[in-house]
Amino acid sequence: MPTKERYINLFTDYGFKKIFGEEPNKNLLLDFLNELLKEEQGEIRDLTYLKTEQLGDTHIDRKAIFDLYCENEQGEKFIVELQKSKQNFFKDRALYYSTFPIREQAERGDWNFKLKAVYTVAILDFVFDEDKDQPEKYRYDVKLSDIETNRVFYDKLTFIYLEMPKFSKGLDELETRFDKWMYVIRNLNRLERLPETLREQVFEQLFTTAEIAHFTPDQVRSYEKSLKYYRDMKNSLDTAFDEGKEEGRAEGKEEGEQKKEREIVINGLKQGLDLKMIAALTGLQREEIEKIKQEM
Repeated sequence: MPTKERYINLFTDYGFKKIFGEEPNKNLLLDFLNELLKEEQGEIRDLTYLKTEQLGDTHIDRKAIFDLYCENEQGEKFIVELQKSKQNFFKDRALYYSTFPIREQAERGDWNFKLKAVYTVAILDFVFDEDKDQPEKYRYDVKLSDIETNRVFYDKLTFIYLEMPKFSKGLDELETRFDKWMYVIRNLNRLERLPETLREQVFEQLFTTAEIAHFTPDQVRSYEKSLKYYRDMKNSLDTAFDEGKEEGRAEGKEEGEQKKEREIVINGLKQGLDLKMIAALTGLQREEIEKIKQEM
């Protein structure tokens, strides 16, 4: 069914890459990162897109996760990703992929181990269970630090998590440019026009780029396919996680986790996901997934 929205949904693969991952719109990603990191980074003047294959096994069809990999003029690396569904071991995976930009800095021969900074920015279309008791806190900045003093031990590895469902500010409550970016990411596809509050050059470019009426027929079809996939996967996977949690309360933690994983596998198979994708979402081995498939 054709979409009736005027602007694309940034939580789709197509929408995310259209706004942040295309060379003509690189200044949009640059502006967003500058607002996100300006207090500790200073101004990022330029970005270069790098191949995501450098992050390791990203050739796997990870359709729940869309990522960009780039570096600034100083050689510092940025992983920017959008996670649209809850996923087992998400934090483990984010940490794992951050090690690739670190390891690739190794030099042959004599090397003093001096590293460039690595930043992982995760835009989340869900809230971690452990964060639900902080409904007003939607941004988490994570570094290696001493537990007792809270003093930062190492400042070149940074993880920033943005839990978008918690961001509830209206147009009249937007105080900073970062607020405006959060509002656009959260609400773009719900808007019918560019609000006066956002009438700045960078957002005017974003809204023009995101307007579906400007797309070619092939672009419209690609977007609608991406939108359908987003809606189907989000509904099936989020429902599976929620149902699994409820079962866990009634049946005990271990049994509930198994129930949750089974529901994710079944829903994933019904949605046509391949076994590698389901394994990435659940942490299960291929053999375990195939067993569940046979029992369906």
